[in-house]
Amino acid sequence: MSVAEGYEAPYEQFLLFGDSLLQHSCSQQKGFAFAPALQDAFIRRLDVINRGFSGYNTSQALEVLPNFMPSLEQAHLGFMMVFFGANDACLAGSASGQHVPLDTYKQNLRGIFQHPCVTTQKPRLILVTPPPVDEYSLEVSDAAKGILGVRRTAEHTRLYAEACKETGQDLGLIVLDLWSIFMDAAGYEPGKPLPGSKKTVKSPILGQLLSDGLHFTPQAYKVLFESTMEVIKREWPEQDPDELQFVHPTWQVAHGRYEVPDA
Repeated sequence: MSVAEGYEAPYEQFLLFGDSLLQHSCSQQKGFAFAPALQDAFIRRLDVINRGFSGYNTSQALEVLPNFMPSLEQAHLGFMMVFFGANDACLAGSASGQHVPLDTYKQNLRGIFQHPCVTTQKPRLILVTPPPVDEYSLEVSDAAKGILGVRRTAEHTRLYAEACKETGQDLGLIVLDLWSIFMDAAGYEPGKPLPGSKKTVKSPILGQLLSDGLHFTPQAYKVLFESTMEVIKREWPEQDPDELQFVHPTWQVAHGRYEVPDA
């Protein structure tokens, strides 16, 4: 591997912007975690910055976005992943108040990607669709929290995954279709009830991927990580970590190494 010259170059950033599915992706309490794995893959090449906001929908995301985005003088974004929709897809009128109408969700996604603080940075953009939900597990986890009534359904969430994918395609973005990846793993057959829906039996695969019907298990975070790396290597092969230089020299050639005197 060649080594970048000098010590002045700042680290580019890989910004993760999303809801709890990204906020929680730092925790290794249960095992494999997405953000640390991404940090390890790009160590000394890019800084991975987690801006996950638990509970946020896209309307809230648009409000907070300019408050943390760096200026070009502060840092440059090499990548930006946007991963919202799980909360927008709550049912209208549900107790949490997180619901965002489908058309507004699409407008908000456009607003994020077209925001001046993003377009000025010109990062490589990855849009991730909201994943499926498991209604069986959600019923149990919501009841344990004292939450009454249905907040999310498999069918309603699919509408947001499709809208996310459609918006990304309209904007010419790279879309990581995590909904379809999980559905394929669960053995979904078009025309039949969705895995995760109470219109069919409980899906053991979704049970392995979703800890409470919504949030990710280590297995799901591993799927997200592997899928992300596949996207990067396919769409931007020059950004494969194995192809990137270290920002600062290796210890063998870095200034300050003690030189052993000749005998």
